[in-house]
Amino acid sequence: MSAPTQLSAWKQLESLARATQPHLRDLLATDTGRAARMTLRAAGITLDASRQRVSPAIEQALLALAEQSGLTAQREAMFRGDRINTTEDRPVLHVALRGDPLHTGPWGAAVQAEVQRELQRVCDFAEALRAGTVRGHSGQAITDVVNIGIGGSDLGPRMAADALAHLAHPGVRVHYVSNPDAWALWSVLRGLDAQRTLLVVSSKTFTTQETLTNAASAQRWLSDNGCPADALAKHLVAITASTAQAAKLGYPAERTFLFWDWVGGRYSVWSALGLPLAIAIGAEQFRAFLAGAREMDAHFRDMPLAQNLPVQMALNGVWNRNFLRLPTQLIVPYASRLVRFTPFVQQMDMESNGKHTHTDGTPATVDTGPIVWGGLGIDGQHAYFQLIHQGRHTVPVDFIGVENEDTPLPLAATHHAVVSLNLRAQAEAMARGRSLQDTQALLQKDGLDEAQARSMAPHRSFDGNIPSHVLWLDRLDPMRLGALIALYEHKVFTQAAIWRINAYDQWGVELGKTMAKAMEKAPG
Repeated sequence: MSAPTQLSAWKQLESLARATQPHLRDLLATDTGRAARMTLRAAGITLDASRQRVSPAIEQALLALAEQSGLTAQREAMFRGDRINTTEDRPVLHVALRGDPLHTGPWGAAVQAEVQRELQRVCDFAEALRAGTVRGHSGQAITDVVNIGIGGSDLGPRMAADALAHLAHPGVRVHYVSNPDAWALWSVLRGLDAQRTLLVVSSKTFTTQETLTNAASAQRWLSDNGCPADALAKHLVAITASTAQAAKLGYPAERTFLFWDWVGGRYSVWSALGLPLAIAIGAEQFRAFLAGAREMDAHFRDMPLAQNLPVQMALNGVWNRNFLRLPTQLIVPYASRLVRFTPFVQQMDMESNGKHTHTDGTPATVDTGPIVWGGLGIDGQHAYFQLIHQGRHTVPVDFIGVENEDTPLPLAATHHAVVSLNLRAQAEAMARGRSLQDTQALLQKDGLDEAQARSMAPHRSFDGNIPSHVLWLDRLDPMRLGALIALYEHKVFTQAAIWRINAYDQWGVELGKTMAKAMEKAPG
């Protein structure tokens, strides 16, 4: 397969990028069908891509690039369960984890049966714990669950639990520990009753150093607080792809939940690793979370590329990364419950597409994954947005908002109006900017004389022309959150398909682990 740079669409895009492009304020003013053409809806999410720096000619060339890259065939291979993770010789089937229980997907009946069996175990255990029938060694009901994991074993369920905190069980608290720094664990455990605490240890291999360090320390805390050695298992749950390794470390089989080697950690919140989330929000809502992702899966799989939300987001990202030479991607949710969404996507994107090798083993001939960063938008406005507006960097932005407010506060509608207004204003300001001439005229209108206005105008003008997506969830509930996560998963997949890289291995992560183990064993 030829390098991406050899495709005719790639060369056409390079030519278009070299040509002078109109400013976004001009595109928005003159392209009368732009808003309608570039607004797409699926699974309760609306994408407004009208503020991307693309003309109709660029849009068509990007679609041609997707087609020439074999995106459709690669998408079908993933859904079939082909071994598209070539360096580990594995299929990539996180889509199967949210498959329709009434219909066998293209991955086959055997996978479907395994997934549904384990999902039922997760849901049954979550409901039993929420009902107070899961008890510790003293016979008291479990009231606190501590999830011990790192990377995908922590970021996914923790992010989703924060986003869906309004659905949390009033009598069961779920806590998360990832960092092996002793304070991280102690700050959680010090307020808990050991007799009512359950440890959920989440690790794909059950050899992860950071997780096992925290797990051993937490078990010692249980013992020091009166849990007999022969009753320790009543306070332990394992979630792993290595059930034999968990058994060696004393985790009971009936409380060991399985996921499979074809589930990457950063794509695993849909699996048994979502148990802490299921405990927090309940089995019914957890299944709704899966259903939302399944709805986005169907959209990604079936919709034409031009009307496909993940594909359009990915193509705009390729244009920004490879042709406008913009190396970063800012993600700014404007709903405070999405406070952990950016670091979650950061791992998903950067661990997946931070690669320097094409799938055939040759050095990558194109820039791959962007640097993903950001945080809550309102907070950012009072911090780093200054650089976005007037710095020397051009930073593409994904704004994420929620259309409906459900917080039971008397003035919640007023809060929501302020938040939504700021999101819309920032997207417009970044796109349109304000020219030197317009700024000078405005300053004079506000009372400065001509000389003062001319002196101040350079400091108070804005280049604009900053590309952005605006994503609106019609509400923040399990289904929409599931769809939003799946949207970004498929965006990452699409970009990897175009760049011809393997999005599903992470050898850079493994290098550090290997060196740490070697240093641990070294004398002195």
